Amino acid sequence: MKFVSVRDLRSRSATVWRQLGQEHELVVTSNGRPVALLSSVDDETLEETLTALRKARAVAAVQELQRRSQASGLDRLTSEEIEAEIAAARRERRATSG
Repeated sequence: MKFVSVRDLRSRSATVWRQLGQEHELVVTSNGRPVALLSSVDDETLEETLTALRKARAVAAVQELQRRSQASGLDRLTSEEIEAEIAAARRERRATSG
């Protein structure tokens, strides 16, 4: 995968767009760190591409939640303990909202 700096994107945008057409994906960096992805699309693939990206982000978020729950031991809670946590959170929400 090719990388392009924010500076290059600003100052050499025509070159970057040509690169995107050839590479189909570019990583945009700021101070050497990735900050965005550019992905080529067209009218026919826009919605499909957005759906796939959103689905991939959702899967990654769930995996991170699972990793955190395992690291903290929360994956071993019983159903009763989970229900008690939910009830406590609901009580707290009602107390602070009304």
